[in-house]
Amino acid sequence: MSATSCIVLAAGGTGGHVFPAEALANELLARGHRLALITDKRGADYGGTLGRIDRHLIRAGTLSGRGVGGKMNGFLNIVAGVFQARALLPRLRPQAVVGFGGYPSLPTMLAAARLGTPVTMHEQNAVLGRVNCLMAGRAAAIALSFARTEKLADRDRPRAQVTGNPVRAAILEKRETAYPAPVEEGELRLLVTGGSQGAAIFSKVVPEAIARLDAGLRDRLRIDQQCRQEDLERVRAAYFALGVKSDLATFFADIPNRIAAAHLVIARSGASTVAELAAVGRPALLVPYLFATDDHQTANARALSEAGGAWTIGQREFTAENLAARLNALLSTPHYLVEAAAAARRIGQPNAAARLADLVERVSGANGHHSHPTDAAA
Repeated sequence: MSATSCIVLAAGGTGGHVFPAEALANELLARGHRLALITDKRGADYGGTLGRIDRHLIRAGTLSGRGVGGKMNGFLNIVAGVFQARALLPRLRPQAVVGFGGYPSLPTMLAAARLGTPVTMHEQNAVLGRVNCLMAGRAAAIALSFARTEKLADRDRPRAQVTGNPVRAAILEKRETAYPAPVEEGELRLLVTGGSQGAAIFSKVVPEAIARLDAGLRDRLRIDQQCRQEDLERVRAAYFALGVKSDLATFFADIPNRIAAAHLVIARSGASTVAELAAVGRPALLVPYLFATDDHQTANARALSEAGGAWTIGQREFTAENLAARLNALLSTPHYLVEAAAAARRIGQPNAAARLADLVERVSGANGHHSHPTDAAA
């Protein structure tokens, strides 16, 4: 690998786009590659591996803004970002650009394609995102997280490969932690996590459902629940009145530990959440976000549910009565939870980062010389 060449990662926005970029960065660095991140202004605050590599900020925008003015402003920001990326890429001399979807990655992927730099794009969801739909025809390779990925055109399928969705190292470390099968009269740990798009409805419905549980089950519960700041005290008071042990926070820094300790998880079905549950092997009740673009969370949830690792409840059916019925049934028959945990783990893809790195190297010819597995075989 030339000392002056590198691999550029184009990512930004939500954790669903950033977490797999971070996992790939760790893998590529371990193989001896030099990396650079091109992102938008939100990337200025990234920590971890992405915060330590060469980082460049460009303009980006979304075409889903409100009204004609909002869409036009987004378009102009994208155009400005493309010009910035076109000026930047020749200086970086990348052998490859890897885009992770989301509008912050679009200007860099467009500029790279116009300059003839091989682009590998990664799709985290079971529905091809709008940016990746725009880029699919220009990409040298398309990395998929799900074998069944909607909106991928037939003409682009020959360049697609299922690599899986890379997850954080802290999550992978918990894969070998055995599922804590519930024991008779033992504690039952419930993890409720939904991010900003799930915490509000969970803060309303889950406590009401817990109040409807059989008393014997309720007395055994310990609940770790993510809540919005404005809901914390109300939810805490509800659990206290029910005599339920709980730990509530707006954010859990130790979420890998809490996933590993959970007997059951209640969550949205974003790409990272589904990948992490499968990687660790924990059963879940998934409530897809009703307004997710192209309903991709329902498709994500379907993949895990059809594999036997989860149960899906539509948001309109996510009522206290329905949730209480599900919880009574599942917590009273722990063998269902044990079987679902095993099913989730079976479809987990702990080698997703390595597979994605292999694809990037194969497409670009960018082979490192420090820890690449083919060196050992040579």
